[in-house]
Amino acid sequence: MELAIDHISSPIGTILLVADDRALYALDFEDTRQRMMELLERHYGPVRLRAAENPGGFSAKVRAYLAGDLTALDSIPVAMGGTPFQRKVWTRLRKIKCGTTLSYGEIASAIGHPNAVRAVGSTNARNPIALVVPCHRVIGADGSLTGYAGGLSRKRWLLQHEGLEV
Repeated sequence: MELAIDHISSPIGTILLVADDRALYALDFEDTRQRMMELLERHYGPVRLRAAENPGGFSAKVRAYLAGDLTALDSIPVAMGGTPFQRKVWTRLRKIKCGTTLSYGEIASAIGHPNAVRAVGSTNARNPIALVVPCHRVIGADGSLTGYAGGLSRKRWLLQHEGLEV
């Protein structure tokens, strides 16, 4: 499989965006590139990346989000690999409105698996499409910031960017 990759400068580091003309396959940070490639290959098999500017127009939407248009990511189509359970979690994550958060338990309940809190957490950690599938909006039951593959400082920045006091 061949996909396009673009590099986007941001206040929280270089963002890698992997897409074709129809959908976004991955969005991660330069310093987590290996994780991104492992997730892509787990879901789609061997992947070859070619440099491209603004594939599918998606890079422009990420830049708009970073510039303050907090709804710019909402319309980006995503390609979700993964198991049916993972896709269910990631689909629910996309419904978390900008400027709000949910706990892992709330997501587990919302997808009809109230006892699957740990599985939701594990799935959240394997999200291949950061920002657009907003796993940064998931917090601990006590309101604490919990793990984020891109690092808690980025999670804090993203939530503050979206208007939350953290």
